Amino acid sequence: MNAWLLLLPAAVLLVAFTHYPILATIRRSLFITKRNGAEMFVGLDSYQAMAADPIFWKALINNFWFALGTIPTSIAFALVMAIWVNRNMRGRGFVRLAYFTPTVLPMIAVANIWLFFYTPDYGLLDQLRGVFGLGGWNWLGDPSTVMGCLIVMVIWKEAGFFMIFYLAALQQLSPDLDEAAAIEGASRWYTFRRITFPLLMPTTLFVAINAVINSFKLVDHLVIMTKGGPNNASTLLLYYIYEVAFAFQDSSYAATLTVVLLLLLSAVALVKFGYLDRRIHYQ
Repeated sequence: MNAWLLLLPAAVLLVAFTHYPILATIRRSLFITKRNGAEMFVGLDSYQAMAADPIFWKALINNFWFALGTIPTSIAFALVMAIWVNRNMRGRGFVRLAYFTPTVLPMIAVANIWLFFYTPDYGLLDQLRGVFGLGGWNWLGDPSTVMGCLIVMVIWKEAGFFMIFYLAALQQLSPDLDEAAAIEGASRWYTFRRITFPLLMPTTLFVAINAVINSFKLVDHLVIMTKGGPNNASTLLLYYIYEVAFAFQDSSYAATLTVVLLLLLSAVALVKFGYLDRRIHYQ
């Protein structure tokens, strides 16, 4: 009985702020609100409209490429940075701080910093291009470059955050493992591939789940930098939900899109846990 009482506060918060909103969102996707405020049951009509919505499919495809560009790259950079700053080196504290600083910056500040980099003609990138005699480029106004610009910005911001988890995990590994591998004549790459990285798999699973969630929740930067443009080339799924809910005032369709987003994240989480859990080696 005491155990249930101790769990009660957390359970109440979980139900109130997770389970109930999910159920309410699913219910909302099955209804529409009339002008007089009354609700009318429409069943799967909103889902049928979503299936025929070209902007939804555009946002979904954009999000796929955005996730593909940010998740593995940010994890790889985080691991490399963690290994680098885990060594005995001069200025190690300063390097750690430099890597972690982008993480603590507010999202709006990050968006404005990168707006300066990408601004045509007088932005930092175009100034560097001018050194080589190249003209200005509208980085955020060109459909062929806008997504790459967002991917680079997100990797810059997130890699330092993921680095902290890898650094903590590396510091928990026994140095005897490296010493034993060195005695056996194993190279550094072989030691990393066969010993270090397998022992980091619990951290990799945690980081990968967070990276997936982060890749589907980008809104602030888009509001400041592109507003989904040009021609929806940078529209991501959560930004489209935000736009539908608050700009178009269509809460039923926004709920429908949210349900699809939840299903996508749940499916990815199940696959990750099912695939990576078999490859995790706990100490």
